[in-house]
Amino acid sequence: MSPLPPQPVSPLDGRYRPVAGVLGEHLSEAGLNRARVHVEVEWLIALTDRGLFGTSALPADKKDALRAFAADFGQAQIDELATLEATTRHDVKAVEYLVRGELSRQGLDAIAELTHFAATSEDINNLSYALTIRAAVHETWLPRFRDVIGRLREWALAERDRPMLSHTHGQPATPTTVGKEFAVVVHRLERQLRRIEAAEFLGKFSGATGTFSAHLAADADADWPVISREFVESLGLSWNPLTTQIESHDWQAELFQAIGHANRILHNLATDVWTYISMGYFTQVPQPGATGSSTMPHKINPIRFENAEANLELSCALLDSLAATLVTSRLQRDLTDSTTQRNVGVALGHSLLALDNLFRGLGEIAVSETALAADLDGNWEVLAEAIQTVIRAEVAAGRSTIADPYALLKELTRGHRVGQADLVAFVDALEIGDAAKARLRELTPGTYVGLASQLVDHLG
Repeated sequence: MSPLPPQPVSPLDGRYRPVAGVLGEHLSEAGLNRARVHVEVEWLIALTDRGLFGTSALPADKKDALRAFAADFGQAQIDELATLEATTRHDVKAVEYLVRGELSRQGLDAIAELTHFAATSEDINNLSYALTIRAAVHETWLPRFRDVIGRLREWALAERDRPMLSHTHGQPATPTTVGKEFAVVVHRLERQLRRIEAAEFLGKFSGATGTFSAHLAADADADWPVISREFVESLGLSWNPLTTQIESHDWQAELFQAIGHANRILHNLATDVWTYISMGYFTQVPQPGATGSSTMPHKINPIRFENAEANLELSCALLDSLAATLVTSRLQRDLTDSTTQRNVGVALGHSLLALDNLFRGLGEIAVSETALAADLDGNWEVLAEAIQTVIRAEVAAGRSTIADPYALLKELTRGHRVGQADLVAFVDALEIGDAAKARLRELTPGTYVGLASQLVDHLG
């Protein structure tokens, strides 16, 4: 057997690359290194802007050139870093040497020693991860998450009046509407959306053990905490003043838990829609050229929702692991977070793939009015709740002396099939007021939906 040419191990980089590959712009090794170069350049500019150690602010064109070097990070820099790291055996030191090389090319050797000044690798890394994760979430994951919520909102509004039999414990129950059930999901997801949109991205820049020791040794008169805070905030991040060598990663755990919570709501959606499809409540719109089964030509399988379900489970497993692992570091530093954080893109990638499948899947189903109507008409016994509740109200108002209305209806309906004629005859024989009888005679499973339609208005 001849060996295959180099192949991706992860399906996110293979089969699913058209959907998940966009995350590589931020959460790949190259994306991380581009952010590292950006942080190193901005720290150098921050030091010279303050005139520290006899320097003066760089001319505007030199700042622009350095920032362009960071922004234009591409294949040439990726290759150069690989060569440097082969010698340094240290990824951040390789980035430092890359920046030093650019300083030399731009005639800025005089400030070369301020590259990576008083910084530990984690000073660069924690800011770089904060920047790349923020970009990935806000520029890629959140837009697709909003797309799914938007499509669900469309379903909620369009189907707000469509009656549907509910199933509590898998058994026929008080009817609802299709739109109201979608509105429940929208309401749940929008709460998580607000949490994720408000997520805080923290950063530290305080040296080897978070004490500014090297900074103070170099210049005891500089207000290093203020310099650190201004620098971190200039990157659009929140400053963390109290850390060990590493930023404590609590913000990451909070973010990953919030995304994981959203994933689980979406998982619930995927399994419910799958179930409604299997019950015939939703039909799948045939896609031209698509094959459901390799042997059964009639089949249209709900693969969008099955794929979403599996990818949400994978994403949650990784996000849970990230959240649990990253908040712990032995004493002032261990390296477990290095490998862990390199998998953030994998965790978000599986979630992004699920979002894409849900968005597409929700656009490939339709309501089966026939199936909904048939199931409602076949379950008149669900009106037992309404009848026993009306009797109770009549007893309370002094218009009835019926004892234990619940037991009366249980005897009539539990384990029995009853139809419209049966219930009308039962209501006619009840000792209740004429107005109450009239309301109950008019009631059908399709109209016994309470305020389901109006509740959709809570979506705003």
